[in-house]
Amino acid sequence: MLTNSKKLSSFGMNRRIIIGGLLMASGGILSSCKMPSTGEKLKNKGKVLLDGVPQSPPGLKEAVQFPLIESIHGRRSRRFALGANIPDGPLKFSSKHDPLPLTELEQMMILTTVAGNTGWLNLIPYNKDYLPHIPNYTSSPGGRTFPSAAGFHTTEFFYTDDNGTYFLSTRDAPSLTERDIQGRIDLNDYLKAHKSRIQKLSDKRLNIPQSPEHMEMHNTWCANVPGSTLIIPVADAAQHHIASLMYLVQNGACIYDDINKTPIPGIEKFSSIVDIENPYPMTFVDQLTLAEVTVEISTSCYAGMLMQQAMGLGGWMFDGINPFSVLGASGNPEVPGLGFRFDVDERWPLPNVTGLPGVFQGHCPPHYKDMRAAVESLSERKFGPGGPYNSNTPGPYKNNAGVRKSGEVHNEEFKECVTTIAQYIYDAFGKFPATVPSIFAMMYLQTHHLDIDFHNEHFTEGAYLETHAEHMKSWHSDT
Repeated sequence: MLTNSKKLSSFGMNRRIIIGGLLMASGGILSSCKMPSTGEKLKNKGKVLLDGVPQSPPGLKEAVQFPLIESIHGRRSRRFALGANIPDGPLKFSSKHDPLPLTELEQMMILTTVAGNTGWLNLIPYNKDYLPHIPNYTSSPGGRTFPSAAGFHTTEFFYTDDNGTYFLSTRDAPSLTERDIQGRIDLNDYLKAHKSRIQKLSDKRLNIPQSPEHMEMHNTWCANVPGSTLIIPVADAAQHHIASLMYLVQNGACIYDDINKTPIPGIEKFSSIVDIENPYPMTFVDQLTLAEVTVEISTSCYAGMLMQQAMGLGGWMFDGINPFSVLGASGNPEVPGLGFRFDVDERWPLPNVTGLPGVFQGHCPPHYKDMRAAVESLSERKFGPGGPYNSNTPGPYKNNAGVRKSGEVHNEEFKECVTTIAQYIYDAFGKFPATVPSIFAMMYLQTHHLDIDFHNEHFTEGAYLETHAEHMKSWHSDT
């Protein structure tokens, strides 16, 4: 019988250099080495240092050397965790094992693959219409394991496990990937840097009832189960929408209210910087914002799924949990979720979630007194201390200060134009953006230990990878 594994509480061992190719983990770090085919002689020295990982489980080295192409083609939703049970039907099966939580090392590898900071973000370098400046759309100084439209990066991460519920913030982190003179990354330091940014919110696993109003019924037997780690990306769509309006205004465009069939009042004052004769429909820009934040939360989860294959862990990405139940807007006091603030209005078909006070606040009222304050906040994020266009922010360029300060600071007319649009939206619809949520969550990644007995019972050969078959031996030799 498998028992709960001992948590790896520290990272303290001798430094080793991993020889091999690709680390598709710990923040999605991709080394510059080519990945040889299985069985071929390794030709290149890896760039990842295993420094201080207790007992350095063999599975870690195997994950480092795991081929990217095998992760892609071997990716499957593998929902049957240790301790799971399907009581009836053609795939009826009851696990003979107890649930087994991820070790700290396993969990940090997954977390940093989904939410990791991977060094300094490379700014958009050129637009002929901006000369002598570079484009100044980007909001984040650090690169991450997933893409974001124009580098807006408005997503942050929550997660829950048997020991509690947590917040991991990497959106505005400086580079957490320090390289030595040979370009190598110390994995131990990288994991510790991310671990230091985790904030515990609760001592309990997030309560998501296994009922239709909170969870899709095909997930009730397998989602958020004991032993699992459930990662919840959450996007500040309000902030992303301000960044979208900034992008439009910077490129000479504005919007009109296509729901009420009216121009934005006062927009005519800005005819020298935006084309008021050919505005974009407001609802189209809303849809664009929602689509772009969906890319962020989805690709972050996809990166985590690829890491699951390399490590031999089970799990899947899915949207089958009610986001209102997760965030805290279910209306049921016994299901507080993450405790986000939400409001209701007769103009809206659904509650609008705006933020978790003191932790993750959307760029809109009531967390800002008005939309001008929210616009100023985003401008400060971009140009203030630590921002991507602040000359004192470190970075990857030989002429770092010169490159960073070449992003033109938003002037008063620009900010007033953006504010005029944003404040109209908020006043007319009571929320911002007008037709999509201010805070958006709709994709999750669950990771757990896979019960391969289930697949052996019901599937033909090839239902799981060798990493899954060898996971317990490679990662839990003491169980």
